[in-house]
Amino acid sequence: QVQLVESGGGLVQAGGSLRLSCAASGRTFSNHHMGWFRQAPGKERDFVAVISRSDIAYYADSAKGRFSISIDSAKSTLYLQMNSLKPEDTAVYYCAASGSLVWGRDPSRYDYWGQGTQVTVSS
Repeated sequence: QVQLVESGGGLVQAGGSLRLSCAASGRTFSNHHMGWFRQAPGKERDFVAVISRSDIAYYADSAKGRFSISIDSAKSTLYLQMNSLKPEDTAVYYCAASGSLVWGRDPSRYDYWGQGTQVTVSS
């Protein structure tokens, strides 16, 4: 059983930065693709970024050049560094783990989810 716990959300002004963390149990990173998703009120859960089992990072177009996903295996922690934040980045952010053979952007491919952390960007 994989357990994921996010932290690091908060209120920030536009143009600011936040770093989200996702603490994972067990040998999660060696067995799963690890992703970040976000969900704004009234909207679907959207893909933000993923780091595959082969340590390759992929980003949604909205995140490219501003967000960076990384893993610290020694700390069993997944990170999402978010810079140049915009009001449209406001959402609940979730980390997720996928045991699928190939990583994907579809939330249904992810088997385990954290509880989410709120990010609010003020204009």
